[in-house]
Amino acid sequence: MADTRKPAEAGPARHSHGAPSASFRASTHNSPRTWFLTSSLSPLCIRLIRLLLAHGDYVVACLPPAEIENDDRSAEFRELINECKSNRKDREGWKDRIRGIRCDGRVMGQSGAAIAEAVQVFGRIDILLCSVIGTVEELSTTPRTRNLVRDQFETIFFSQVNFIKAALPQFRAQHTGHIIILTSIGGHIGTPGMSIYTAATWALEGYCDSLAYEIAPFNIKVTVVQPNKEIQSLTNKIVFAPQLPYYDSDVNPAPSVREIYGNMLNANPETAIDHLVGAEERPDDIQYRYPKLPAAAYDKLVMETVHALTAIGGHENPPARHIVGFDGAIAVKEKLKTVTEELEDFVEASVAVDIFDSELKKEARQGGENREGGGGGQGRYMSEDVQIGMM
Repeated sequence: MADTRKPAEAGPARHSHGAPSASFRASTHNSPRTWFLTSSLSPLCIRLIRLLLAHGDYVVACLPPAEIENDDRSAEFRELINECKSNRKDREGWKDRIRGIRCDGRVMGQSGAAIAEAVQVFGRIDILLCSVIGTVEELSTTPRTRNLVRDQFETIFFSQVNFIKAALPQFRAQHTGHIIILTSIGGHIGTPGMSIYTAATWALEGYCDSLAYEIAPFNIKVTVVQPNKEIQSLTNKIVFAPQLPYYDSDVNPAPSVREIYGNMLNANPETAIDHLVGAEERPDDIQYRYPKLPAAAYDKLVMETVHALTAIGGHENPPARHIVGFDGAIAVKEKLKTVTEELEDFVEASVAVDIFDSELKKEARQGGENREGGGGGQGRYMSEDVQIGMM
């Protein structure tokens, strides 16, 4: 890949240059901002970078070594870099406002070095975008498949925590900054077949919920952006562990993510997978693919999320959470409704442990008594100890 870097001393002054006149939907800022993207090779991030550069913003694009060395995965990014270096009138100045840095976020030292290089080149960082990489997996008992669990947490949780920790000193020194975590509605709703992805996502979101309170006095904001799970899954690597026999669709009626994504990949001969591979025959046979969709399909899939990110990034009063899309919002509302109903159904079990009577205790009891009809949804099928854990 052509080196997009410029001399460090020329970086900070670039913010005073005029910016192309692209507008951000619902954006509250017009001055150029510096975005730091922790993983920049997904179709979503490529489209985001184009919009940011067109707006006149500055972009530091972290390039995971394993992905940048994959020709198929990195092809669209390399095409973007060639555009930035071209003589096209509508790409004027782009090459001076993008910096690509090879960086493995799982290594704390590399995360810190990338942040330092970004500040040296562009003078500051305004927005840190942590993009969670989604995978689909099924676990068995072999050491190799157990490593998938560790890999998921290293990629989704620890790598993003490393970038956040590396960026915080710079944000505190500036007394301003915005951390955006791009996850999915998997942060609210579990999905069969994606248990480890969901667990790592919840861990990251829980970390950020606590972090938001800790860094608020420094004028640093935190936002979790949650698009539909498909947006992350279909724009990143999908991993399949060998199928366990008792999760076969003929035996287990639960929705099969393996089947859904497998059928999608098999629609393209270049990404087809072997559906017949089972854990009993080949327990260590792990398959992975990067989905290949037409460019127009990717545009339709991700642009709503891209516009949401540009609208929220750098906002003076950003939301703590933003759910992208009507379908996702409805799904989360239904989940929260179920949780509320279960709390009310078991209010007596909750208030029974309180030693002293209080007005709040009376209100809690009345709320449970006044609610009409049953509730609980999927909670009705859970054991009591699981329900207590959820509450």
